Amino acid sequence: MPVIPDPDLVGRIAASTGLTAEEAARVVEDVVAFHAETVEAYVRRRHAQLKTYGARNDEIFARLAAELDGRVVAAPALSERQLRRIVYG
Repeated sequence: MPVIPDPDLVGRIAASTGLTAEEAARVVEDVVAFHAETVEAYVRRRHAQLKTYGARNDEIFARLAAELDGRVVAAPALSERQLRRIVYG
């Protein structure tokens, strides 16, 4: 079910960027969708991306922990073991 973006936020984005209200609403929807990704989906996606570029698991899991700590929508603190379980089950 799609979420209707906050009209005040859409208005503020439109006013500060010169976008139309429809364009600003799309931007807000895209940002919300980006941050709606679950921790598990994010970890799996980023692990696969980093593996593609040849990173090793010890590097990947340290990087994932740091990335999760800095996300706008804060994820819970996860240990390396928890990260491994998300990726490998």
